[in-house]
Amino acid sequence: MDSLTQIVLGSTVAALSVPARHRRAALVAGALLGTLPDLDSLPLMLVDDPVATMTWHRGPSHSLLVLPFVGLLIWSLLRRVWTPVREAPRAWMWAIQLALLTHPLLDAFTVYGTQLLWPLPVRPAMWSSLFIIDPLYTLPLLAGVVAAAFAGPRRWARPWLLAGALLSTAYVGWSLTAKWMVEREAAAALAAAGHADAPRFSVPTPLNTLLWNVVAMTPDGYLVGERSVVADRGPMRFRHYASDIAALEAARDVPAVARLTWFNHGFMRARVDEDGRLVLSDLRMGNEPDYTFSFAVAARDGTRWTPLDPPAQLRPELRLRGGLGALWQRIWNEPAPEAAD
Repeated sequence: MDSLTQIVLGSTVAALSVPARHRRAALVAGALLGTLPDLDSLPLMLVDDPVATMTWHRGPSHSLLVLPFVGLLIWSLLRRVWTPVREAPRAWMWAIQLALLTHPLLDAFTVYGTQLLWPLPVRPAMWSSLFIIDPLYTLPLLAGVVAAAFAGPRRWARPWLLAGALLSTAYVGWSLTAKWMVEREAAAALAAAGHADAPRFSVPTPLNTLLWNVVAMTPDGYLVGERSVVADRGPMRFRHYASDIAALEAARDVPAVARLTWFNHGFMRARVDEDGRLVLSDLRMGNEPDYTFSFAVAARDGTRWTPLDPPAQLRPELRLRGGLGALWQRIWNEPAPEAAD
């Protein structure tokens, strides 16, 4: 999720954990701790391999097997030098651990990929029920934090914080419900088209949980469909797009190809560009035909593919289907069948 959301989430859980007299201090400490895991982006800025940069972000610093020890170290150091932690050590242990651990758990609800169990060799979690920025999740937390900052140790601060936490958590619950509704319709439509077993994922469109995209992989490419949970009533419709599956298979041993396949669960488009380079686009982020992450990873060498060292990241155009206005209209209006086919 975005930095503001992680700040207010860290502030909320920390401030709810400590005695009232420590509340303002916990708001600040929780904000700092809530952003700490994303500091992995700083050393990654020194890496000239964009595939490594993408696939190592949300790695060790987001691991549920690493962060508890980081929290314990921070708590031990603060207990020596900071009075609030010495006064309420158990409460502050909870505050520190919750501020750290809620960060990767919330990130896992997006589609990017969060390595919750690093260094175990398991694929990143991508529960993909929330867009990376969603005001309806963030605003309740922000309201609670602002109220608590004004109230300080006064009793009415805690209900504001608790209300923000409960409302944002309920919104996550709604996002999972909406995802289930969309995937149920997608499964029915894909089964009717003979793609019942096609690997697929669903993801909300920007800033909302009402309009969703679904991508399903096929032997010769992929299918893309969309579903509004408030407007669409008929069967879900998909458009087919080609992918150079033969080139992708031939280059599967190229390190960048193998790494991206592991990271994005194989949800990517392959094409050979005008320079003869194999370009892989992550189908989980962006909109057809422009995707946020596209990499030229190999060059053709006769019948073989030679790895590019380093791979090159291509700049996306990021056209948002006519803008946020068009997105808003689509949420509330189902397209006519002839417009969607």
